[in-house]
Amino acid sequence: MSCGEPHETDCGEVLDHLYEFLDSEMPDVDRAKFKQHFRECSPCLEKYGLEQAVKKLVKRCCGHDDVPTDLRAKVMQRIDVIRSGQAVPDHDVAAGPAAAQES
Repeated sequence: MSCGEPHETDCGEVLDHLYEFLDSEMPDVDRAKFKQHFRECSPCLEKYGLEQAVKKLVKRCCGHDDVPTDLRAKVMQRIDVIRSGQAVPDHDVAAGPAAAQES
């Protein structure tokens, strides 16, 4: 997605890191670049608005469940591994308790 105009921050980079922006999980300098991009690029601004609305809807509908602390820690650790570019071991990709019992 792109408006066809050149930008300091590429549309692809903005869309690849959109959830980091939405979740305020990026440095302020990068947030400022993204805000500038949204002022210049209406297709990316539209995508941002759509994703923001989806996050609000999910939070409203599903945001009442407490997440176990150990699960949150495992998920955050997995995100860090993926962001670092390391391969996720196959045994970590198994889905659900049934897969864990088969091991």
